[in-house]
Amino acid sequence: MSGVALTAFAVAVPALPAAAAPGTTPEPQPVPPVPPQPVATETAQVTTPPATPPATTPVTAPTAAPITTPTTAPTAAPTTALAFRAARAARNAAANEKLAKSALQQEKAKRAIEVAKRQLGDPYVWGATGPSAFDCSGLVQFAWRKAGVKLPRTTWSMLGAVKKKVSLARLKPGDLVFTGGGGHVGIYIGNKKVINAPHSGAVVRVDSLKGYWKRGFLTAVRPGV
Repeated sequence: MSGVALTAFAVAVPALPAAAAPGTTPEPQPVPPVPPQPVATETAQVTTPPATPPATTPVTAPTAAPITTPTTAPTAAPTTALAFRAARAARNAAANEKLAKSALQQEKAKRAIEVAKRQLGDPYVWGATGPSAFDCSGLVQFAWRKAGVKLPRTTWSMLGAVKKKVSLARLKPGDLVFTGGGGHVGIYIGNKKVINAPHSGAVVRVDSLKGYWKRGFLTAVRPGV
């Protein structure tokens, strides 16, 4: 066997006894003890494999961080100034838009008053809407339609349709003034005067805001806003 050393031991063999004479019974000879047999031993030759070196993780060299130039944070003052200017510009834009709408409404109101004045002297006829006879709401509807603003037919529907309500103290030319619980309407033309078609037997005329119109005032609205 490869790699195994065998060791041999000599075995002592005892001498055999002499043969017995014929006709005699041989004495039993003692059996010599059997010496222990040597056991051949193998010495295993163990080969140790070479040690495997530990795995190593490659180390990547660190990349140099880019050099940055520190920036200085802006101060609050410029930011506040910019915000203030932006807010002021927004307010100015809103105010200008409001003025533009107001100016447009006043132009329409001026046109409606001019149309209504041209109807002075036309007779009042209940349910009439022009062009030569009117009732109160018919006159208002006719004048404002010529100015480019559509209004409902009756006084109560006008009250519900026109959302801009106005007090007696804040009347502007063109505002619709309602009296009689909402059953009568005229157009305010400025200088505390109202143009209207008053009742049967009368004609389109201009009345003072004092007296009847002030006593029976219900509300006023501003068309064309």
